[in-house]
Amino acid sequence: QVWLVESGGGWVQAGGSLRLSCADSGRIFGRSTMGWFRQAPGKEREFVGGIAWSGGVTNYGDSAKGRFTISRNNAKNMMYLQMNDLQPEDTAVYYCAAGMISYIPVRRDEYDYWGLGTQVTVSS
Repeated sequence: QVWLVESGGGWVQAGGSLRLSCADSGRIFGRSTMGWFRQAPGKEREFVGGIAWSGGVTNYGDSAKGRFTISRNNAKNMMYLQMNDLQPEDTAVYYCAAGMISYIPVRRDEYDYWGLGTQVTVSS
């Protein structure tokens, strides 16, 4: 069975940083593209970024470029999202996702597995 669990969310003031983690069951981690999405109240789920299975290729959504960094440790079945200079508009539930694909899609329907999400709240 494949499962994904996010952690590391919380409350932070504007300009602060958080590091999210995504733990994978390990059944597909080393062979899957991993992604981060976020969803704010009343808005569509938005692509934050993704990382290919090898860890050597990443892709970021416009909101994340220059502030967020995705990394992964295949030996530990873990993916990370380092978020710096957080702003109130970054407030959302953050989800990790996994897909048995060789590229990094931005569409949520191209990912096969999802975690339940972790809340990130940024106050001004």
